[in-house]
Amino acid sequence: MQDIIRKLESKRDAARNGGGQRRVDAQHAKGKLTARERLEILLDPGSFEEWDMFVEHRCGDFGMNDQRVPSDGVVTGHGTINGRLVFVFSQDFTVFGGSLSESHAEKICKVMDKALQVGAPVIGLNDSGGARIQEGVASLAGYAEVFQRNVLASGVVPQISMIMGPCAGGAVYSPAMTDYIFMVKDSSYMFVTGPDVVKTVTHESVTAEELGGATTHTTKSGVADLAFENDVEALLELRRFMDFLPGSNRDEVPVRPTADPADRQEPSLDSLVPANPNKPYDMKELIQKVVDEGDFFEIQPGYAGNILVGFGRMEGRTIGIVANQPMVLAGCLDIDSSKKAARFVRFCDCFNIPILTFVDVPGFLPGTSQEYNGIIKHGAKLLFAYAEATVPKVTVITRKAYGGAYDVMSSKHLRGDVNYAWPTAEIAVMGPKGAVEIIFRGDIGDSEKIEARTEEYRQKFANPFVAASRGFIDDVIMPHGTRRRVAKALRMLRNKELENPWKKHDNLPL
Repeated sequence: MQDIIRKLESKRDAARNGGGQRRVDAQHAKGKLTARERLEILLDPGSFEEWDMFVEHRCGDFGMNDQRVPSDGVVTGHGTINGRLVFVFSQDFTVFGGSLSESHAEKICKVMDKALQVGAPVIGLNDSGGARIQEGVASLAGYAEVFQRNVLASGVVPQISMIMGPCAGGAVYSPAMTDYIFMVKDSSYMFVTGPDVVKTVTHESVTAEELGGATTHTTKSGVADLAFENDVEALLELRRFMDFLPGSNRDEVPVRPTADPADRQEPSLDSLVPANPNKPYDMKELIQKVVDEGDFFEIQPGYAGNILVGFGRMEGRTIGIVANQPMVLAGCLDIDSSKKAARFVRFCDCFNIPILTFVDVPGFLPGTSQEYNGIIKHGAKLLFAYAEATVPKVTVITRKAYGGAYDVMSSKHLRGDVNYAWPTAEIAVMGPKGAVEIIFRGDIGDSEKIEARTEEYRQKFANPFVAASRGFIDDVIMPHGTRRRVAKALRMLRNKELENPWKKHDNLPL
């Protein structure tokens, strides 16, 4: 018995030491934490239950028989974040560069399978050099097993990928299929082919950071959702983020006590929208003044800034927020903003998170670049997402709601539950000037006539009353009372039941 206990402790020590002190020091020298240090920050103290600490690889080729480290480069198990269950895997770069072997993949699959059975989120801390070359096709099979579970878990439990080191080749496709991807600046990167291959094939010289760093993926490609300064900030913000999410698609949204009264008024909102319809204002100010305690967790703030998406709370309950941002491209919808918002709306619908939409949209962005790159199909993704969503949907039109973009932004016609407008709302096919130049094109030379017609159009349509008279707007509300009215609407909708027709799955316009 004593011999077994000594052997047990010896193996535990070997697993905790990872690739040895020299490699741990090298990890720290890069400003990176080890796999286990990351879990200590992410999870509640003392909550981590580790699984498969003694698992080792089964490869005997290329001298691998002499290189066996317990845990095999990934730490797996479950713990809690602020008392709520999560399953985790944390890749250990100090062991074979965090490369994925058959055994490594089996460990990840085990926690994913269990997460699916018990209904809890899966968090992956990725820090891996990719497939373990010595194992050949066995490691590729391991990746495919993980991919399959990503697909089965999609829409059932939240899946979060935190990229904390290299993530290249086939390894990027597992994070790509998860719900959110977070990265760490200057120490993490993602790409299908690295800088050396790019140079060989296309003769482009590019650094790993330029090709697939955190800044690239959060501002240019839109692959990642947020970038953080270092490991500690990333893990602490991930803890905050997880507080907004339910455990699974069968759970209600989490509820957190708040001292912020639901009927709080915000007089400053009465002057938020400028008198000049062409002057921008910051929609984020409205969001922060409406949600509980001004706490808005924005997703993809550096990408497609003409639309804002993120999580907040109303009466302590999580809501998803989508809002046009007049400060960027006048709030127009374009390809990137349509994809960004569509994916967010679909996530909220998967996990029973009510959606609050703030609308100030002059239309879709015109131009050959948008048309040639498929704005029709990409814009349809957002339309599809809102129309398909069965969760509570509350919409507030603050200013412009023109053309097809009015329809797309959670209008009453797409089963919007409660649709409000501010007195400053303008709901029409297009802006007064453009409309008049089309309707009265014969009078374009007569500036006085055109001006008179423009004013006539403005009086008739540049207000919320035509839409309200047809029931497309449920009420015209004062800006200062927005929080109170939205809170009451969401409270009323808590027990909403709505089902789409049975189908195997939809055919989203990809």
